[in-house]
Amino acid sequence: MNGKSMQSRKKKEKRINLIVLIVVIIISVAVLLPIWWIFRSSLMSNSTLYAYPPSFIPHEWLWVNYKTALKSFLYWKYFKNTFTIIIPSVTAGTLTAILCGYAFARLRFRGKKLIFNLCVGTILLPGMVTLIPLYIFWTKGLNLGGTYWPLILPYFTGGGFFNIFLIRQFMMTIPKELDEAAAIDGASRMRTLWTILVPAIKPAIVVVAMMLFIQIWNDLLQQMIYINDMERTTFAIGLTNFTGSFGTKWNLAMAATCMTIAPGIIIYIFGQKSFVEGIVMTGMKN
Repeated sequence: MNGKSMQSRKKKEKRINLIVLIVVIIISVAVLLPIWWIFRSSLMSNSTLYAYPPSFIPHEWLWVNYKTALKSFLYWKYFKNTFTIIIPSVTAGTLTAILCGYAFARLRFRGKKLIFNLCVGTILLPGMVTLIPLYIFWTKGLNLGGTYWPLILPYFTGGGFFNIFLIRQFMMTIPKELDEAAAIDGASRMRTLWTILVPAIKPAIVVVAMMLFIQIWNDLLQQMIYINDMERTTFAIGLTNFTGSFGTKWNLAMAATCMTIAPGIIIYIFGQKSFVEGIVMTGMKN
């Protein structure tokens, strides 16, 4: 009886695993299809794009579309301008998120719970609510309009409380006995943080850095508000202007789109293991 029940249970598990696999494949295809369609469109002639029925695979792979797009799409200038914002913002946002997360996870100070709850409430605050006050502050108050500083300086506060919260949750999973042992050995709080806690929460740090990267990379609204000089144009603005100027030439627009998303895909490929691990392990106790 036990043998039959075990066999039926294994068959049931196999059926469930097969169903889950099929669902995952369907979802993966649905997610990857738009990316493939963009790439496929970038390698076709503009007239072929309007052909019906549409072909799933290009009959002729026109790599020259990328060379043609680069004549008008100033890729390397946009690349330099974009990473001029991303590098200091991601670095400062990650470092300050670590420091703030450590303070909420390990330190004791008056009003800690109140401050933490107020900061959690800011996650629910829509960005549009603070858009105009921040614009007035940066342009009229500090006279930084037309520069990159309004896009960089806000990330010196953790880049949003969700990042701080994520770091805090990971640090809460690390036993405090490690801190106490390090203190007995004469280690300061900062040395304990950087030599013991930071290596232990590497997946969370990678998640925070990648989320900041994605946030800045896709932040078209903020960049359009504060950047009004063509020499400072970023990928987001440059692609929008290029698509608007060459809207009828969709093959060139798709080629520019592929070149724009390529750096993000490459960075994700290198950090995907830690990224997935960090998302899965968030809030888990050892």
